[in-house]
Amino acid sequence: QVHLAESGGGLVQAGGSLSLSCSASGGTFSNYAVSWFRAAPGKEREFVAAISWSGALTSYADSVKGRFTLSRANARNTATLQMTTLKPEDAAVYYCAAGRIHAAPYLIQEVGHVDYWGRGTQVTVSS
Repeated sequence: QVHLAESGGGLVQAGGSLSLSCSASGGTFSNYAVSWFRAAPGKEREFVAAISWSGALTSYADSVKGRFTLSRANARNTATLQMTTLKPEDAAVYYCAAGRIHAAPYLIQEVGHVDYWGRGTQVTVSS
């Protein structure tokens, strides 16, 4: 059983930056691909960014490409989502997710492929 805990959410002005961290415990972190999803009020959870178990592969939603960067440090059991040039439409609850994917595409981009979820962290962007 892997436990995921997000941190780093908060209130930021449009154009600003935030860094979200996902800390894992209870399992071998390097066995898992990690992703971030987000859910805005009244909307379904959507894919934001993904990173493979080794960190060699990443993928981003078109809406955040070029503004968000996902990285991981397996030795510290953490994954970090660096968000820049934030927009009001980025406001949502952000969830860290993990899953065992050791075959192509090595990335979690769909809710159905997630084995473990964090509880989420709120990101608010003021205009």
